[in-house]
Amino acid sequence: MKKLFFLAAAFCSFTAFSQVKMPAPSSTQKITQEFGLGSIELTYSRPNIKGRSLFKDNSDLAPLGKLWRTGANAATHIHFSDNVMVGGKLLDTGTYVLYTIPAKDYWEIVINKGLNNCGTDGYKESEDVHRFKVKSEKIQGEVESFTMQFASVTAESCELHLMWGNTAVKIPISVNVKDRLRAQVEKALNTNPVAPATYASAATFYYEWDKDLNKALTNITKATDATPKAFWLFLAQAKIQRDLGDKVSAKASAQKCIALATEAKNDDYVKQATEIIKKL
Repeated sequence: MKKLFFLAAAFCSFTAFSQVKMPAPSSTQKITQEFGLGSIELTYSRPNIKGRSLFKDNSDLAPLGKLWRTGANAATHIHFSDNVMVGGKLLDTGTYVLYTIPAKDYWEIVINKGLNNCGTDGYKESEDVHRFKVKSEKIQGEVESFTMQFASVTAESCELHLMWGNTAVKIPISVNVKDRLRAQVEKALNTNPVAPATYASAATFYYEWDKDLNKALTNITKATDATPKAFWLFLAQAKIQRDLGDKVSAKASAQKCIALATEAKNDDYVKQATEIIKKL
């Protein structure tokens, strides 16, 4: 009876103690990166090295050749709100588990569907969606806390960097935006009537994405005709005319921008238009 009472008392003491909130040894981080026409959300825990061995055969942390949850605590989750290419494979929207298998010269990246797995417990190879390898790189200095971050972010590509100790790997991610933008632009231009903002958007697409300067000029001219006080559109028109080699028209558009921007008290556009004229 005394033994049972002692166990019950010990359990109650532990329960009371567990109600005290303590800092997590491995803090959780959530990162959201806007990408393409959607976003990527990453949730992972950040263990610290604390003098332990790392990325070696039978090391204390993330030993080589063994499946790793890519962090601490629960397995790392990555969510895509848009279809993306990861490591050369098209992935549907949704949430996945990001496992890794560290090796000396490369890491194997494992995209898996086991969202209810506790770390690597419950992992099933049959739930793998994609496996691919990326090069392992040595970096200067030492990263104490395991770190993941998005880098080299452009409209259609980015990299997910994993860094710990003096090791780093980069996971390539890409998305097809250009074709979908073209479809949206063409559909909008076929409506009746076409809004001035649509012409401006179309000009931006053809200038920055499709590199079709003639279509860009056609649409920016329609936009400036419809909104003759829009100084920012005249700046865009000047850039397109400049790139087409029409210096006379580019200068006239830039001067129009300066006049309208001065009236609107927008010094930034006055400065930009002035720089275009200087470099013609």
